[in-house]
Amino acid sequence: MTSTQAFTTQLHEQANYNKSGVQRQVLVKNDQAQFSLVCLTAGTSIPEHSTPRNVSVTIIEGSGSLTLAGQEIALQPGVFVYIPAKAPHSLRALENLAFLHT
Repeated sequence: MTSTQAFTTQLHEQANYNKSGVQRQVLVKNDQAQFSLVCLTAGTSIPEHSTPRNVSVTIIEGSGSLTLAGQEIALQPGVFVYIPAKAPHSLRALENLAFLHT
C-alpha cells in the first residue's frame, strides 16, 4: 500500500505463522519509509547483519532475544528498539514472535 492512502489494521490478526521461518508483510511503503509486520516461528534466528538506514522494531506478540552491538535485549510485547544505521544486530525467536519493523 502506498502512503497516499490512509491505512489501519489489527496487527494481532495479521500475524502469520503458517510457514516456518520468517514471514514479512509490507503494510505501507513510500520513498521515505516502509512499515512491515515480521513474524518468526519459534526457534527461528536471523543472523547478524546491518542495514544502511535507521530502523526500529516494536514487539507485538511472543518473545525473543535481540543482540544489538553486542548487547542482548529481551523481546516481549510492548518493547520498542531503535537500531541505528550500520549497527550489527541479530535476532532469535524463543516462541512465535511478531513485530512491526519500520
